[in-house]
Amino acid sequence: MNHYKDNRDYARYLLDLIQKEADRPLTVMEVCGTHTVAIARSGLRELLPESIRLLSGPGCPVCVTDDLDLDLVIALAREKGIILATFGDMMRVPGTQSSLLQEKSRGADVRVVYSPADALTLAAENPDSEVVFLGVGFETTVPTVAVALEQAMRQGLKNFSVYSLHKLVPPVMKALLEDPDVKIDAFINPGHVCTILGSEPFRFIPEKYGRPCVVTGFEAVDILEAILIMLRQHKEKRPAVEIQYKRAVRPEGNPVARSFIEKYFEPVTARWRGIGEVPDSGLTLREEYAAYDAQRRFPLSITPGKRRKNCSCGEVLKGLKLPYECALFGKVCTPVKPVGPCMVSTEGSCAAYYRYGAQKAGVAH
Repeated sequence: MNHYKDNRDYARYLLDLIQKEADRPLTVMEVCGTHTVAIARSGLRELLPESIRLLSGPGCPVCVTDDLDLDLVIALAREKGIILATFGDMMRVPGTQSSLLQEKSRGADVRVVYSPADALTLAAENPDSEVVFLGVGFETTVPTVAVALEQAMRQGLKNFSVYSLHKLVPPVMKALLEDPDVKIDAFINPGHVCTILGSEPFRFIPEKYGRPCVVTGFEAVDILEAILIMLRQHKEKRPAVEIQYKRAVRPEGNPVARSFIEKYFEPVTARWRGIGEVPDSGLTLREEYAAYDAQRRFPLSITPGKRRKNCSCGEVLKGLKLPYECALFGKVCTPVKPVGPCMVSTEGSCAAYYRYGAQKAGVAH
């Protein structure tokens, strides 16, 4: 679609077309944290016609991790002989009473890693400890965990296991569409996830629910192209799954990566912050790999704590509130002292709004 040498000129051209086409309201939700940041950084909300509303959905895996699941992980980190290996963005996410960073300061052996392979190295270097890798992420990150499991078996590492809190995107999109409180006309589909899944698993969105959806790249012009496609679908009443991000996504996705996921994991009901339990939206290790499943190996029972009052992360993740509509936003809750996970993660919608939309939100910093 782009015949312009300068993306700025092309963006102006797309905005003009969108302005002409936007003759009816359209509420669009993105379900990818990278899209959330790209939209906020480029100021697209302010550039688009008022009739087009962009909402941030449950596209940040850190943000959607439920309080109870995090409390269980924290309890595991307190156990003697356990080394908990985690990505850094999980360290400051608050549970109901603590965080992994607080537990580390109290003596828990929590270590930041940059890949599952780093956790394997920890297991090899610490044979007298149990190394548990905290698996948090969507379909994009799961294949790397599956490869690590395969390597652990080849190396005979008996002290390595995975605590899987992985989430699947299509089931939560279905849950949002069936929620009577959530009003969404179209979806910006997650580009990274679709490099693995392709577009086919999202066909239910137009076919069952009559909503347009577009698999989209991460440049501002990618997002504008996707909005124009959705506008035309919506206007012509021909909902479909279209791929704007053709340079990276095929309809069938990545068969090799998908086969790794299916070999080691199977779908399970999972808890999503603010949304609740969603059938077949999580991944657990298959029975034959139970020896590497930390939830089976180290079963824990905890007393659920009380959720934080006045934190609107749940409503933000469902698109029921904008971040600055939370009473805590920019006052009690900031990236330096976050109350909820949407402000912790760099891909969280609250963090993106705070960093790029503070003036509009009335926040001084």
